[in-house]
Amino acid sequence: MKTHVPMINDKRVDDANTHGRELTDRWRARDLAVLWHPCTQMREHPDTLPLLPVARGEGAWLIGHDGRRTLDAISSWWTNIHGHSEPRIAEAIGRQARTLEHVILAGVSHAPAVELAERLLAMAPRQAGRAPLSKVFYADNGSAGVEVALKMAFHWFRNQGEPQRTRFVALENGYHGETIGALSVGDIPLYRRVYAPLLAECLFAPSPDAYTAPEGCSAQAHAEAAADALARLLDAHPGEICALILEPRVQCAGGMRMHDPVYLKRVRDLCDVHGVFLIADEIAVGFGRTGPMFASEDAGVMPDLLCLSKGLTGGALPLAAVLATQALYGGFLDDSREKAFLHSHSYTGNPLACAAALASLDIFEQDGVLPRNRDTSAKMRRFAAEVGKHRHIADVRQAGMIVAFELTRDGDKRTPFDPALRIGLRAYRAALARGVLLRPLGDVLYWMPPYCIDDAQLQLLAETTLAAIEEATA
Repeated sequence: MKTHVPMINDKRVDDANTHGRELTDRWRARDLAVLWHPCTQMREHPDTLPLLPVARGEGAWLIGHDGRRTLDAISSWWTNIHGHSEPRIAEAIGRQARTLEHVILAGVSHAPAVELAERLLAMAPRQAGRAPLSKVFYADNGSAGVEVALKMAFHWFRNQGEPQRTRFVALENGYHGETIGALSVGDIPLYRRVYAPLLAECLFAPSPDAYTAPEGCSAQAHAEAAADALARLLDAHPGEICALILEPRVQCAGGMRMHDPVYLKRVRDLCDVHGVFLIADEIAVGFGRTGPMFASEDAGVMPDLLCLSKGLTGGALPLAAVLATQALYGGFLDDSREKAFLHSHSYTGNPLACAAALASLDIFEQDGVLPRNRDTSAKMRRFAAEVGKHRHIADVRQAGMIVAFELTRDGDKRTPFDPALRIGLRAYRAALARGVLLRPLGDVLYWMPPYCIDDAQLQLLAETTLAAIEEATA
């Protein structure tokens, strides 16, 4: 005979659920009373765009005040690579906080900053015949890191007596951050259009994005054609350009658009021919996202300036690092203070953030993260193939631990959905209701999960993505 569960237990469960919902509603109200959220039209909260109050994180999960678990399929804006509340990172931050929480880095040194710089330089991309990256400059976030790299490139040529080299080359559909300099080399109208009067002039080269390749043209051939167009642009502006900036392998905010590595090889050669610095923005694609530790390694090239952030601290604290060559660094050494690189941030090289980054690098070694990611990415490919059978998916693309689904009407590249339908937003809402956090880029859904994601979570992610697409396009 089955044992009946006493009513008191049923009531306790109901009471707990009711309390959790009430607590969640109170948090939503408190939030909307005082916070202005990033990258959000606040008029859409809370009805059109649901607000997810989070009490804590655990691995790949975000856990609400009501105990509801939501799978963080986007690593909290691509930062949280090892999972939430990773104890080894938390312990490293705690140890450091009891020793030294912060100190000015101008004229002062501390162990975490030095040790992190040593380790980053030791693992940075290398290329035969090129002197390795040899210096690290810290900043607070990805946009700030891009600003550092742009200023370094411009200032170096000024120090060398070439002040006419004031222009940058970037790629169409690229994104490098939201500060004025970073926006100047970005090409996404949604972010750029309003601030256009404030932005520095930039030359934009055609993107090697494989999705835009003409019918019958391979990704490699399309990348070669884009490189040929870049060569013509550089030829047309001799002596004017100080640097070219790009996102190696994946234009992330541009819709997770991906290109063949041959493009990076051609770009490296063209920059050398024209005496232009190559800036690799690996803020989103670094630290194992595309497969190797750095996406530049996919093509076997080394940039002159390498921008890192997001996964640098495992998603625990804000930190950016710009790695530079000795030749570039040497161009600032002079008796003149005007030739010094005087860029600074109050929290440059913060010891807590550096300690978190060192712990994250330890996890890569201790857990064999990159080999494990190869297995995980293979599983992601199999799950994605099933989702990709949906009739409204025009393209499924993958680079390591990044998978993207391009949604179009009946899967026809030439027939995107009417933007007014907001298919991506519909899919976001449908997935969130099922316990998965996706954040579409227009009508592109993507997976960029923490590396700790397991098979059951991947299955949930795939099933939910498919259900969300079906509901959004019904």
